[in-house]
Amino acid sequence: MKKWTREQMAARVAADIPDGAVVNLGIGAPTAVANHFDADREVILHSENGVLGMGPAPAAGEEDYDLINAGKQPVTLKAGGCFFHHADSFAMMRGGHIDICVLGAFQVAVNGDLANWHTGEPGAIPAVGGAMDLATGARQTWVMMDHLTKGGETKLVERCSYPLTGLGCVARVYTDRAVIDLRQQPPRVLAMAEGLAFDELQRLTGFALQPAA
Repeated sequence: MKKWTREQMAARVAADIPDGAVVNLGIGAPTAVANHFDADREVILHSENGVLGMGPAPAAGEEDYDLINAGKQPVTLKAGGCFFHHADSFAMMRGGHIDICVLGAFQVAVNGDLANWHTGEPGAIPAVGGAMDLATGARQTWVMMDHLTKGGETKLVERCSYPLTGLGCVARVYTDRAVIDLRQQPPRVLAMAEGLAFDELQRLTGFALQPAA
């Protein structure tokens, strides 16, 4: 069975983001999306620690740890980029000024409910961070995650069993197996990894899907 790599998932997300969009990339896997915009693309990347206009990750040896994203990863700054107070950053998020946020998740429900709280792992970012503000404040919330847990259980469920971050907020899910639009019910599959049959994808998903038109 074939599936996309993390970088292939990130490239697919980047390709679907329209030019001119203001986008927040959540901690973890979504940060890789920043590395997949062509030079002629104009996408404005926001980080909740107070950065606007981030570029791709710096080359090895060129990191500046005074310039980091919310996950404490070093980033670059594009021409025109700026820094501002943490409170102003959250005002952008809560005020509906973020076009798209791309978040990781532990579970996503068929109705768009999102669960991506901290799991207690040592060294992890504590609690929920800015995810609640992003999930409900952004104009669209996309999720980028593996389709299955390490134990082989689906992360796409009828109802989340983990504490919720946001209710009905997820519009689209990018997994290592497929891209699924939750705004249509039953959710519609927009793309699948090469070599993966629809019946197999349905078996790995905790709710009914409809194939691409």
